[in-house]
Amino acid sequence: MSHTHYTTLISAANLAERLAAAPGSVALFDCRFDLADPGAGEAAYAAGHLPGAHYLHLDRDLSGRKTGTNGRHPLPTRDALATLLASRGLKQGQQVVAYDAQGGAYAARLWWLLRWLGHDSVAVLDGGLQAWEAAGQPLTTDVPHPAAGDFRSATPLESTVDAATVLANVSSPARVVIDARAPDRYRGENETIDRVGGHIPGARNRFFKDNLTADGRFKTGHELREAFTAVLAGTEPNRVILQCGSGVTACHNALALEVAGLHGASLYPGSWSEWSADPSRPIATGPNP
Repeated sequence: MSHTHYTTLISAANLAERLAAAPGSVALFDCRFDLADPGAGEAAYAAGHLPGAHYLHLDRDLSGRKTGTNGRHPLPTRDALATLLASRGLKQGQQVVAYDAQGGAYAARLWWLLRWLGHDSVAVLDGGLQAWEAAGQPLTTDVPHPAAGDFRSATPLESTVDAATVLANVSSPARVVIDARAPDRYRGENETIDRVGGHIPGARNRFFKDNLTADGRFKTGHELREAFTAVLAGTEPNRVILQCGSGVTACHNALALEVAGLHGASLYPGSWSEWSADPSRPIATGPNP
């Protein structure tokens, strides 16, 4: 039996149809999280989740070891993440669907990570848990216990840049940096998470929540393409560096760019939390340049 291959977004209706037709064909991962309360997502999962879904914790599962200088959510190693996903039953080539209840902010991190592991059959549930429930679909408290899968990493479909590359770009701008944080934090106001407020000099602001409609679903590819084309102002998408506070919501902009058909942007995983940890790195404040 052949199935549609989802690589960006999947609707609640299409996911329900797929699960009904072939339940074992989809690996579901619940990525709910709250930066202010790191246990909240896991507690919400225990209270009710999509049938068959496994929980992945942003700090514990979708991030690596923090050193104090590499940001709040450094990337895990590719091998460690691949091993973890295989232990949750993921098979080579299997369709993955990630979801959360925060507009895709955390599910997009898993979407990006799987593409970084060379796996393109991964989509975010458009509208998240809210869309699933609005469609009349069930939740469960049952925790799945599958046999280990054979998933392993392959050639990355996503690229990264490091702080040195971003610093070199400040003095010789060859690429456009897009900051996914809220406009006030970008401007250097109301900073309550990182050491200091502001943004990377030259970075342009595209708040990740602007990728969504009022109901929490992604805007159309056409709408997103128009919006990002305005931000890019003639820059090719493969010359874009995406960042945010800690490399998480920047993945939401990466997904939005993919939905828009604008391919090739790179992620700066350390983002502002890494950048601002070194007082020698330059900082800018104020509105978009």
